[in-house]
Amino acid sequence: MPLKYRRILLKISGEMLAGDQEYGIQPSVLDKLADEIADVMTMDVEVAIVIGGGNIFRGLAASASGMERASADYMGMLATMLNALALQNALEKCDIPTRVLSAIEMRQLAEGYIRRRAIRHLEKKRVVIFAAGTGNPYFTTDTAAALRAMEIGADVIMKGTKVDGIYDADPVTTPTATRFTELPFLSVLNKNLKVMDATAISLCMDNDLPIIVFNLTSPGNVRKILEGEPIGTIVSKHALINE
Repeated sequence: MPLKYRRILLKISGEMLAGDQEYGIQPSVLDKLADEIADVMTMDVEVAIVIGGGNIFRGLAASASGMERASADYMGMLATMLNALALQNALEKCDIPTRVLSAIEMRQLAEGYIRRRAIRHLEKKRVVIFAAGTGNPYFTTDTAAALRAMEIGADVIMKGTKVDGIYDADPVTTPTATRFTELPFLSVLNKNLKVMDATAISLCMDNDLPIIVFNLTSPGNVRKILEGEPIGTIVSKHALINE
């Protein structure tokens, strides 16, 4: 079966790794995620990952509590490194070759981020995990995902969440919320839908890079998307507002 995408960037929030815990990493969630990625790697797909750090430390929340914003953001970047190393370990237990590339130099832990090096790892069918965001404060890991996806020439950003797409209201608190099957970038910005931050959405819109928001906790969803099944909500330049 022909695949819809050949090089993907998977964006995973740190909160997903916490599972049903308030913070930290739940090993069972990590193992399931590794199994999902391992399954995809059998499809001759190139996979890059950007992972957040909100399960360990949230820079924006710390800043709101009085911490200096740049320092808080750098601490958040270090949290992403903890998650990246944990995911690398889980993937390697599945015999998946993996490289962590950090935007902040940490020689003993990861390779420094170099665009051509990242692309070469992907071509060699290694999973590449981008850690430490963009390496700059005031930018989220959503923006890092958009930036890295464009730098490596990804076909799509897949944003894995705990819900099955984008809704017009929070489906947890509003049972009558309606799910969109597709949305244009401008609608996401105008409706202030909390898909990714505005900087990330604008970058994707300017460079015509589609985003698929889907439920990563449902086994097999990444494979289904690659095979062309209409999973989740697709955000693209020419999409219609389709409920």
